[in-house]
Amino acid sequence: MDRAELADFLRRRREALRPEDVGLPAGQRRRTAGLRREEVATLADMSADYYTRLEQRRGPRPSEQMLAAIARGLRLSLDERDHLFRLAGHTAPTRVSRADHVSPALMRVLDRLHDTPAQVMSHLGETLVQNPPARALLGNETGHTGPARSAAYRWFTDPAERLLYPPADRARHGRFLVASLRAASGRDTRATELARLLAVESAEFAELWAAHEVAVPFERRKTIVHPSFGEIALDCQLLHTDDLAQVLLVFTATPGTEDAEKLQLLSVVGPELS
Repeated sequence: MDRAELADFLRRRREALRPEDVGLPAGQRRRTAGLRREEVATLADMSADYYTRLEQRRGPRPSEQMLAAIARGLRLSLDERDHLFRLAGHTAPTRVSRADHVSPALMRVLDRLHDTPAQVMSHLGETLVQNPPARALLGNETGHTGPARSAAYRWFTDPAERLLYPPADRARHGRFLVASLRAASGRDTRATELARLLAVESAEFAELWAAHEVAVPFERRKTIVHPSFGEIALDCQLLHTDDLAQVLLVFTATPGTEDAEKLQLLSVVGPELS
């Protein structure tokens, strides 16, 4: 770990960002260039003290998980993320097998969606980042570990996962998740490994996997069942990266409807009601 170079790199990347670059208000006149340390810490979901110690050459060697969070908070490109890992004494993640570094382009869009539910997902169905309205609507989907990071794995192993959809929509959604995993297996061995695990744990998954579907269209009109507000009919728009490794999902409701009123209220009250 090169503490001096790591600290310098973090400071320079932080100073290169403006509040408006990450969806924060500019506020009053700032004494330092770029973002404040506590703002980066918030964006990376870590303590300000921990991040400050890294910039002051005093912190312990961060784990790969912490480095990925810092890279996301500082909106680093893939090359910058790899450089960050090497400065901290880690091998840079293999780009072919990992898609947990959120696309800076998608993050720039997400940063500007303050009152609209939106989240970035990987081609394995892993929720990489959510804004507060998305957490209020769908619950916190970023805290899962292991195979449970994948929405497909949770769908076939955790009955509570299906409560988010009306009973009439569940069969089709299950088919879509399996078809998406099947398509991903052609370019990522992790998808194949996940499918093998699910085939053992879920007879329903094994039957759907055997059907070899890869073209179940994404349902852009969705009904979400919220524990406090009941059914909310929404439109879901998708924005993919060029390599299709990640997608930004944005949920909106038809203006003037009860669904729009529910969505607006959710955006105000926040994730505590999810």
